[in-house]
Amino acid sequence: MKLAILSRNSKLYSTQRLVAAARERGHVVRVLDPLRCYMKIAPGEFQLNYRGRKLSGLDAVIPRIGASVTRYGTAVLRQLELMGAYSPNSSDAILRARDKLRCHQLLAGEGIGLPITVFGDNPDDTADLLGLLGNAPHVIKLIEGSQGNGVVLAETLSASRSVVEAFRGLYANFLVQEFVAEARGADLRCFVVGDRVVAAMHRQAEPGEFRSNLHRGGQASPATLSPAEIETALRAARVMGLEVAGVDLLRSDKGPLVLEVNSSPGLEGVEGASGVDIAGAIIDHVASRLPRPDAPRRRRSARAKK
Repeated sequence: MKLAILSRNSKLYSTQRLVAAARERGHVVRVLDPLRCYMKIAPGEFQLNYRGRKLSGLDAVIPRIGASVTRYGTAVLRQLELMGAYSPNSSDAILRARDKLRCHQLLAGEGIGLPITVFGDNPDDTADLLGLLGNAPHVIKLIEGSQGNGVVLAETLSASRSVVEAFRGLYANFLVQEFVAEARGADLRCFVVGDRVVAAMHRQAEPGEFRSNLHRGGQASPATLSPAEIETALRAARVMGLEVAGVDLLRSDKGPLVLEVNSSPGLEGVEGASGVDIAGAIIDHVASRLPRPDAPRRRRSARAKK
């Protein structure tokens, strides 16, 4: 298999692990900075150049596209898809998952559990909007935030109004959710590869902090998932169209609730907590999805938008 990994930094843990796992299995792999890729688009002709050279013959691509380069990174990935390369996470699936509002709407449409969420645009509707959600505390989060950035816990109704007004003053897109107190500052990261949850970890926030992200000082430990949690994680990834995903769940009195579906989940924390070779599982999954070497090669069209 001739494989490319789209990543801005070849020294990142996740990128290095994927490269090592691919080479251990005898695959040819290279890391491409998506911002150094440039494209020629013409009827029936799709060309991608990288650092002055034309790219061709790629069997597959694994996108590790950061939130700050989503627009350009997904355009590069779409070009590779149109050139016939397989990706476990399509460009459209990544865009679906990156938009928290769209993600929640799609999950709710499939009856998947998630914290009650409200969204509105006009300042005149703020009081009624918060009334739809119920009593504080409320969690207010930027729609395109990541790693706990842009997430605020407002413990009173007046605090919620103040944060909403501040975000609106910055012309930010955000949503407001109920605070699930019984989760006690903990969540689950479920790592989905294909049709399996290959690993899971329990993340516990630091004392005085409600965000359990490891980048925020959260502590990771191995997690044993219930059948309902496994099924919820798999369904959430499937709705987004992702074959590789990190699905974050809360344990609530109503059952598992989906916080987020991450299209580019980091490997370091969950591999360290679980001891599972997740990079190897991803590479094996990608290889299993390719046609046999003696099978005719067909151009793969971009997946339909949901």
